[in-house]
Amino acid sequence: MWSPNQVLVFALVAASSFTSVHVLEFCQSTDRDCHSDDNHDNMASNSQPSLHTVKSRWNVSVSNLIKDLEQLKVSSKKLIEAFPIDEVNGNFARSVKNCIFSKSIPTPLRGPLRLAAASKDVIEGILDLDVALTHTNDFLHFASGDKLLSGSVPLAHRYGGHQFGYWAGQLGDGRAHSLGQYTNRKGDVWELQLKGSGKTPYSRSGDGRAVIRSSVREFLCSEAMHFLGIPTSRAASLIVSDEPVIRDKFYNGNVKTERGAVVLRLAKSWFRIGSLEILSQSGEIDLLRKLLNFVIDEHFSSINSDDPDKYLVFYSTVVNETANLIAQWMSVGFAHGVCNTDNFSLLSITIDYGPFGFMEAYDPGFVPNTSDDEGRYSVGAQANVGLFNLEKLLNALSPVLSKHQQNQAQSILKGYANINQMSFIHAFRIHQHFKAKLGLLGEEEDDGYLIAFLLKMMEDTQSDFTMTFRQLSEVSAQQLHNRKFPQMWALEDLSSHKLFSDWLSMFLLRLSRQLHDSDLQRQHRMKNVNPRYVLRNWMAESAISKVEMKDFSEMELLHHILSHPYVTQETAEEAGYAARPPLWAKRLKVSCSS
Repeated sequence: MWSPNQVLVFALVAASSFTSVHVLEFCQSTDRDCHSDDNHDNMASNSQPSLHTVKSRWNVSVSNLIKDLEQLKVSSKKLIEAFPIDEVNGNFARSVKNCIFSKSIPTPLRGPLRLAAASKDVIEGILDLDVALTHTNDFLHFASGDKLLSGSVPLAHRYGGHQFGYWAGQLGDGRAHSLGQYTNRKGDVWELQLKGSGKTPYSRSGDGRAVIRSSVREFLCSEAMHFLGIPTSRAASLIVSDEPVIRDKFYNGNVKTERGAVVLRLAKSWFRIGSLEILSQSGEIDLLRKLLNFVIDEHFSSINSDDPDKYLVFYSTVVNETANLIAQWMSVGFAHGVCNTDNFSLLSITIDYGPFGFMEAYDPGFVPNTSDDEGRYSVGAQANVGLFNLEKLLNALSPVLSKHQQNQAQSILKGYANINQMSFIHAFRIHQHFKAKLGLLGEEEDDGYLIAFLLKMMEDTQSDFTMTFRQLSEVSAQQLHNRKFPQMWALEDLSSHKLFSDWLSMFLLRLSRQLHDSDLQRQHRMKNVNPRYVLRNWMAESAISKVEMKDFSEMELLHHILSHPYVTQETAEEAGYAARPPLWAKRLKVSCSS
């Protein structure tokens, strides 16, 4: 038998308590509102909306919604007044200094425009718009970059970053335009951004466009992550066109013509680690301090702006929240794919969806990105990559920290490393997610071993990550005792392991010691944290193929189903979204090309 210390389990990352959710057993209706009274509690974007918030979003009185797009008051004023703006105008590529943003006008998509998808939850719940507006020509032109609202001054953000471990210099928004900030009826401020909207000063050799396949993936995954309860940017709409866009999908010389698309996406802020790195690397320390003060004042309300240690407190907060974000990714088997410092948010939300993937067969070495030849960003390496990125953040902050504060920051960083060490023995917080996934209450000495044992069996048998945990949630204790798993394909795979009976006896014995906990309570608790549906790459690929043929039906279906990932849905079962993945799914590849 192995010891926990010898088992490479990707799950070992810092975690606070697992996000709780509320679940219904079965949803037969295809109506998006069929579970409006029992939706996933504490669904996380940056704002962490509550159950009641989500309910109100889906039941907003139409009379209170904006019915004329001109009434959507977007403003770039705060960002423009806070920072110096690039003195050079024009969308031509260039080296930019001494600013945070460049003014940059979007380049409208050409050809017939079509609305491929819209998130009612975002359109009505965040932007206060009547969703009917998304079917108007005004919205099509606004969300594709052809129409600017009053108060909007489009901006492209200057940032740098470490890519695959190496400093890449100036990067920036090469195909994205910030349209400004919107303060909604709840008082929440969201920054609107178009992705795929044309060249900017940061486009380098790119064309500023995004293609349909990557845009479909970003729209679906950002919304799916929100409903999984994971902090994320949001997607309001996806507009597709007939504009030809040339791409070499796998960088192998096989150039093809694809079609352009634009995603209208939102976040509380798009600042990332690379936003600070470029200023520190360029010696623009006054501007670095100005950006830090802005970010703290706007987004870290718990930090006193007069505190002489505010930058240190900021760093400590980002370290902790980044660790928690990565823990949440890994609890659902999500691999971001490109964990460069320019893709890591200062607000610790998931941004910049590219060659991501949800793991199918459990494998800590799972790498969704074919461009990642060395497996740097495998699902099991994400905690260590987080450590690397936080080291780079500390380097960027060093010019504004005293020597004493730098030493304290190093201690904070060591705390992250200790929390994320590959051992179940010395780190209680590490395995909280996986304890919840197994329905374990309280704390027992062998809990870490029980989890490690299970994960090792899953790795040996190539058991499906999502469905193994989900079916353990759905199976009764009596079925477990009888070793009978009818129509539970993932558990059948797992039970083929020669040590499965040993693990199962340990698991049942552990559950039996949970006083005043019924089997139904255990099942319900586990279903709350183990989704039945995630955006597997084959599901996204199927939707992409149809969207490219101007058929948006599967994208709409996926969007609906992934808005209720913890709820068994008849339409999802009919589509095979909880079934064993098709054989062709193993041949799928995704890359950084988008």
